[in-house]
Amino acid sequence: MYESFYGLHAKPFQLRPDPNFFFGSKGHKRAMSYLEYGLSQGEGFIVITGEVGAGKTTLVRNLFRKLESNRIIAAQIVNTHLSSDDTLRSVVAAFGLPFDDPSKTGLLARFEQFLRYSDKQGKRVLLVVDEAQNLTPQTVEELRMLSNFQTNEKSLLQTFLLGQPEFRRTLHSEDMQQLRQRVIATYHLGPMDAGETQAYIEHRLQTAGWKGDPVITPEAYAAIYDYSGGIPRKINTLCDRLFLMGYLEELHQFGAEEVGEVIKDIQEEFTPPPPEMNALPAYTGGMPRGFADTTAESMELLDERLSKIERSVTSVLDVLKRLISTSKI
Repeated sequence: MYESFYGLHAKPFQLRPDPNFFFGSKGHKRAMSYLEYGLSQGEGFIVITGEVGAGKTTLVRNLFRKLESNRIIAAQIVNTHLSSDDTLRSVVAAFGLPFDDPSKTGLLARFEQFLRYSDKQGKRVLLVVDEAQNLTPQTVEELRMLSNFQTNEKSLLQTFLLGQPEFRRTLHSEDMQQLRQRVIATYHLGPMDAGETQAYIEHRLQTAGWKGDPVITPEAYAAIYDYSGGIPRKINTLCDRLFLMGYLEELHQFGAEEVGEVIKDIQEEFTPPPPEMNALPAYTGGMPRGFADTTAESMELLDERLSKIERSVTSVLDVLKRLISTSKI
């Protein structure tokens, strides 16, 4: 919606993880190094944790883009609300294998056959499990058991576990000792600092074709960081709304005031409504002092915003009409 207004060829702040917009902050570069190290080892578990929206999924998708398909077969599980019985079926399905066999023995035999065939083809098999904090200890144990498939020289399956910080509690519980012995590296992905937050925003904008319009002041960057705490998803949510407001109000510069206005709107949207009142006070007639003036001011602002929106809609309709008339020629 705002892309054409600001001359962008893509939406820079979408919530969907997109490796094309991957930004290598210090933390993300280090986490990527751990994943690449794990790949070089070809065995065991790599554990990456991070807060909600820290960029773990984008990290993995960027890794997948680098993988050589003729050397590594990779699959990802994102639905981790699984019982231990469903875990094997989900893994088998993730690699595109038939999972209609009702018996666990049959599924294990099918998966082992797939692993050994892949090894004979000179390919390694990588399983990535996202949202690992939802896994029960029994489910984690099922995943560990799959790592027992190996030849005399090497393991046939490698697993990356990505989750929120609470997964570390599962990992360090008493009954996870066997899994911990197979973890070759762990890393916690923290938030970005203020400088990286600004660089992250500019990187995403430049990837989408930004030429400096709109101008974003240092005060605006500071306000975005204060609100988001350097978490990529929160930055994306705020900036997407900021650019939408800029489009609707035809702004070409964002300062702390504009950022604060958007933050206020977001906070109000997620504030629970007050408890319902049992009875409304009786109307005594008249208006409170200053009420009429405040209402008039609000109506003027509302009319001004509506007029801008109408102009925007009209311009879009004009473009559509020209496109339709051109197509008829």
